[in-house]
Amino acid sequence: MRIKNVVKVMNFHSLLRIEASKREASHYQNVGDEITNIIRSILYNRNLVLDKKIITPNPDNPKLNIYIANDYGFCGNFNSQVAHQIRQDKDVYKIIIGKKIVYSDDKTLLKIEKDNFNNELGRIEKTIDESIHNAAYSEINLYYNHYNSSTSFEFKKLNLFPLKFEGEYYSNKDFVIETDITSMIYSLLTFYIMYQLRMCECISRAAENTIRNQITREAIDKIEQIEEEQSNELRKEKKTILINKTVDNYKKLSYMEADNG
Repeated sequence: MRIKNVVKVMNFHSLLRIEASKREASHYQNVGDEITNIIRSILYNRNLVLDKKIITPNPDNPKLNIYIANDYGFCGNFNSQVAHQIRQDKDVYKIIIGKKIVYSDDKTLLKIEKDNFNNELGRIEKTIDESIHNAAYSEINLYYNHYNSSTSFEFKKLNLFPLKFEGEYYSNKDFVIETDITSMIYSLLTFYIMYQLRMCECISRAAENTIRNQITREAIDKIEQIEEEQSNELRKEKKTILINKTVDNYKKLSYMEADNG
């Protein structure tokens, strides 16, 4: 009974973490959308003479992939898909988040424990910012487990850079620029990528807790099944004892009647 109560608490906490992660992800998504709108309004404003090539990387440059796994072994399928993708991407530069991913090569720029993600954001941002300013990569992609519902998630790829904009030029907004506009765009791109990364880390955390919820739910069901079996066995034993006692009493009564007869 004590184990069942502990597992129930773990199951309840996993549900709470799913909801908290979803709310946090929504916040980062809203900020990311606003940053995208700012970049678009700059790129498509006729009052500014801006070469679109500054956000168009050289397609011959290598790629940078970011992978979000986790730190714990019970999420086997959760980590195995990430590990499989990493092994396929031998010629790609990598940032790996998650202690359970043991892979490392000369193209692994950073390896970070998932539990230290927030503390390591500065190092990740520095790497991203330098790559944007130096036009080092043709693409920056993110691989992670995407939460769909309280019962399912899927392994997903998200393209973080280059951003693909669609829109028309407009001149109804006036800009006063007191800085290097190209440097500003680069900083906004870094800002955008970091918020997308934080959003997906939250979504990945929700997916991770989906597994915890499933595992603890299965454990509760198994415990209840065992309890039911034990209860049935106990009832059966009590019934057997009662029958045996009834038979014994009947035999004693029969002997007494025979003696008196």
